[in-house]
Amino acid sequence: MMNLFDTHAHLMDEAYDEDREQAQKEAAEELALVINIGCDVQTSVAALDLANKYENFYAGVGIHPEEALKFNPDSLKEIAELAKNTKNVAIGEIGLDYHWDVPKSVQKEAFEAQIALARELKLPLIIHDRESHRYTLDMLSACKAAEVGGVMHAYSGSAEMVREVLDLNFYVAFGGVLTFKNARKTVEAAEKVPLDRLLIETDCPYMTPVPFRGKRNHPKYVRFVAEKLAEVKGVSAEEIAEITYQNGKKLFHID
Repeated sequence: MMNLFDTHAHLMDEAYDEDREQAQKEAAEELALVINIGCDVQTSVAALDLANKYENFYAGVGIHPEEALKFNPDSLKEIAELAKNTKNVAIGEIGLDYHWDVPKSVQKEAFEAQIALARELKLPLIIHDRESHRYTLDMLSACKAAEVGGVMHAYSGSAEMVREVLDLNFYVAFGGVLTFKNARKTVEAAEKVPLDRLLIETDCPYMTPVPFRGKRNHPKYVRFVAEKLAEVKGVSAEEIAEITYQNGKKLFHID
């Protein structure tokens, strides 16, 4: 059995309303480790509840750029308190998303404050970066995010930008997009990431890999990401699983 570590899941999502218990139990049984990621205070609480229910589940807490209008001193204080839970391993999912019309100034304020929180608590960052690659990297650099490092979740930047990400002390995570037929840019980026900086994820219930593309995603489908990444890297799926498992444990300080 492969040591699979899904470093980015949302098993609290409403997509699992009809069979939540079964979906969670299946993930806990079939994977070595799973991190469920909060996108606001409510889902961060839910991620921690799951982490405290299953021994091999952990949580990330934070306010997603799409939810940045919910950011204020009170919500930051709540995230800071949640972050101190022993089953929390990161601040995230945070970052910039210029696809949506949430004011950029609001997104930047939330992003900057949460990077500062991560540095204060010495926790790695889980970064969401959509249509904002240059701005995201510039903010990570300016805010000294390299002190704590983290992961670029669902990496969608160029192969050329990989070097900057690595220089910022970040890992690079790939998900279902890597398996898509038109994913040449993502494959080229994966080729550039050294084995010791790779992570795999599902971002479930979204971004479902081939052969289940179009259906609801689940942490168990991370094996298809591992298989594709193995093909790109010229190693076995078992090796990719073990390497990314160890990388994830190292980044998120999981014993």
